[in-house]
Amino acid sequence: MVTAQDVREIALSLPRAYEALVQDRVKFRVGRIVFLSLSPDEEVLGFGYPREEREALVACEPEKFLMPMASDMRYNWVRVRLAMIERDELWDLIVNSWRGTVPKKVREEFLAANKGPAPR
Repeated sequence: MVTAQDVREIALSLPRAYEALVQDRVKFRVGRIVFLSLSPDEEVLGFGYPREEREALVACEPEKFLMPMASDMRYNWVRVRLAMIERDELWDLIVNSWRGTVPKKVREEFLAANKGPAPR
């Protein structure tokens, strides 16, 4: 099981990422683009994910993944219960979400330097 602290450690280790508080929710951004959002109780993490693939993801593991809230359905977004995942999976979800928010050069440099399993 992972916690909001694990989310912070991973997200803030990514180039150009920063934490912001928006309407009582912790969000992680690159510039003005949000790539992660913690629920107020810090038990659910929203993250960027291809809209056309999210129904299949949720259908495969409904105990783990949730569709976005109604207000977020128009975005490339899905949610995960933090209690249902391990740190390696969290790292993958966060990095994949972040990848869509940074320039190609930044993304490639980071990925080249971080090959292999998720850093601890």
